[in-house]
Amino acid sequence: MSVQTETQPYEMLSINSDAADQLFFEARSANAFSDEPVSDEVLDAIYDTMKMGPTLMNNQPLRITWVKSAEARQKVSETMAGTNAQKALTAPALAILSFDTEWHEEFPSFFPHAPERKAMFEDQGARTAIGNNNAWLQAGYFIMAVRAVGLAAGPMAGFDAAAVDAVVNADGRNKSFLIVNVGKPGVDAWFGRLPRHDAQFATRSI
Repeated sequence: MSVQTETQPYEMLSINSDAADQLFFEARSANAFSDEPVSDEVLDAIYDTMKMGPTLMNNQPLRITWVKSAEARQKVSETMAGTNAQKALTAPALAILSFDTEWHEEFPSFFPHAPERKAMFEDQGARTAIGNNNAWLQAGYFIMAVRAVGLAAGPMAGFDAAAVDAVVNADGRNKSFLIVNVGKPGVDAWFGRLPRHDAQFATRSI
């Protein structure tokens, strides 16, 4: 197995090196944040950027809950394992990412030229699998959108999803799968970067 640590193909990119560094090469998942607040305008910009990423049939199952009240933040932190709880309490902005289990109901809105295709997803098992997969895809866009507005993201999966849903998804329609801290990085925000597989190992041609 081989890994790469420093290969950066700037010359092949159509964006400049500063943008490439901000989005990819120098960006990290942050573990500590400053106390600088994140405005509602910036949160809206994150969503409006994220939503433009491609998905299957333009489906948009991701739902974002920005946890703003101290009471809700405390309840969410109590569902989290280890150091995640303190991170959730201290990050300037906290997002709970969920997927809509009834996302197909919005077909006339997101696929207006063929709304009848909603019928393809009446089976709950298939609908849930596709909704979950595409919500994870959108979560990747979400993290990149956070970076694009000049902030850092700290995604966390160590939490009791059922307990989180009791706080933010009480209607049972949406299911949480990821919690993301958002803000300006603080002191000692980064762990050392781990190596990535190189193309020789991870790609092939047939």
